[in-house]
Amino acid sequence: MDRASVIGLVSGIALLAWAMMSGSGLSTFWDFNSVLITIGGTLAATLMSYHLDTIVDVMKIARNAFAEEEHNLPETINTIVQFADKARREGLLALDEDADALEDPFLQKGIRLVVDGTTPELVKSILETELIFITQRHKTGQSVFETMGTFAPAFGMLGTLIGLIQMLVHLDSPEAVGPGMATALVTTFYGSLLANLVCLPIANKLKNKSAQEVYVKEAIIEGVLSIQSGDNPRIVQEKLKSFLPPKDREEVTMPERRREAGGHETLDAR
Repeated sequence: MDRASVIGLVSGIALLAWAMMSGSGLSTFWDFNSVLITIGGTLAATLMSYHLDTIVDVMKIARNAFAEEEHNLPETINTIVQFADKARREGLLALDEDADALEDPFLQKGIRLVVDGTTPELVKSILETELIFITQRHKTGQSVFETMGTFAPAFGMLGTLIGLIQMLVHLDSPEAVGPGMATALVTTFYGSLLANLVCLPIANKLKNKSAQEVYVKEAIIEGVLSIQSGDNPRIVQEKLKSFLPPKDREEVTMPERRREAGGHETLDAR
């Protein structure tokens, strides 16, 4: 789990609950009709804005905002440097078997294109095209939550207007004005809460995670092209270290050749 997301959500709910309980209590802020107007209206408007399949995938998309970061750029760079070293010593075809063990499909695809003898221009074009469509898919998920964050306050205000109209109908009963006003304003509270504590933060988290993934894949493209051009592994290492902040560059090391018991030479990044 992404600790920042969990801490932010839990602390936000806790602080709001504490503020509400310090006054008249949580029950004052509960109104079922307001929940229906805010959440139901937001979902209805979102359904009108997107394809049904996209909405169905919303929960899966939201889960990504709370998932642990999967992209370890220093580790990816170490792997690329290992491949560059082996390709320089044994040739590009020697990478074919090692590509099967790669967990990153994007890096695996790049290595396979290189092994198959694809021209550098075509390798770059294929990988960059895939990166464009990955970014586009990510933007679709982000936009769903941005849209919900836009609609939620609007439906909160709409619920407030409904409550005020109903209250004005009974204006001849002064004792009903106070509770009626409170109920009307609760709907605005729900809309603001849904937008600013749930929808928009999730959209921003997804945007940041997408930017990080794209950044890693840009480094992979640069590394794959360097392997194909036969660059010295140390040059590849220094080139890719520029993608890292200074504090993380020590995690990138040159591969060392070591002998296993069977006498086969392997690469080990230390």
